[in-house]
Amino acid sequence: MIGISDVEAAAGLIAGHVVHTPTVPSPGLSDLLGVPVTAKLELLQRTGSFKARGATAKLLSLTAAQRAAGVVAVSGGNHGIALAMTAAGLDVKATVVMPRSAPAHAVEIAREAGASVRLTDDMDGAFSLVTRLRDEGLTLVHPFDDPLVVAGQGTVGLEFAEDAGDLTDVLVSVGGGGLIAGVAVALRARRPGVRIWGVETEGAEAMSAALAAGGPVPVPLSSIVSTLSAPSASRLTYDHVAALVDDVLVVPDREAVRGVLDLAEHAKLWTEPAAGALLPAARRIAERGGEGTRLGLVVCGGNATTSDVGRWAADFGLR
Repeated sequence: MIGISDVEAAAGLIAGHVVHTPTVPSPGLSDLLGVPVTAKLELLQRTGSFKARGATAKLLSLTAAQRAAGVVAVSGGNHGIALAMTAAGLDVKATVVMPRSAPAHAVEIAREAGASVRLTDDMDGAFSLVTRLRDEGLTLVHPFDDPLVVAGQGTVGLEFAEDAGDLTDVLVSVGGGGLIAGVAVALRARRPGVRIWGVETEGAEAMSAALAAGGPVPVPLSSIVSTLSAPSASRLTYDHVAALVDDVLVVPDREAVRGVLDLAEHAKLWTEPAAGALLPAARRIAERGGEGTRLGLVVCGGNATTSDVGRWAADFGLR
């Protein structure tokens, strides 16, 4: 388990390398949900998502020999973008392994940043290839199973705690669990009374399955939300979520896509389904909590193209 001192150290390490993103009240979302809503806008990171924080913390911790040998990562999209762009800025050679289901624009961005991109048939194959490349001498920058990466992601929670007004509940999207683990460490230290909720999509339920089983288990992946599609949680992230998070809610892909459209219309934010999934979950929390509920949403990323969203909306019969 990492502690608040680890998150604070990561904040000092990455300062000047990542954006201290805005934390803003959202009148549009407040009207939509019927309770006050504050949004932490991680989609405004240079890489389009919070992933820049953990990647930067890890790369800045490397020895000269590790930097010279290069790094490797597995990604459903955002982690690969973040690693590729961050490594380019620090003159570190990067290899990114992605499943073929990863968004085409994520593959393109990683390649344009100078990373070597390797594609596999599925996420299980991606993790297997990364393991082989790590054994060949590359340093693994894991998307969530690394205390330095979790501490880096935790700086989101540190900033949220410092910048937001009074909150009763904070919702965080969950893939492998690195973001919610780090955010929970920061919020439990700085806002101990706040309830913390994870949000997954159906067919990408690594953390809720782990909580039900009492530890990480493999899960079948079928969600369209590739950025949340981890084949399992890690012991590191599971331990943090089990100890610090109130619960993990699961929403259908269709509602996550509807959330993307609602965020665009009501919050004027262009997001991806991993962030869109927060809205249906937020409705549940608002209904449970009733009057006095004050929601905080970690808007984790915006790396979706207009054609992506248009296709998903058409597939689900959404306007």
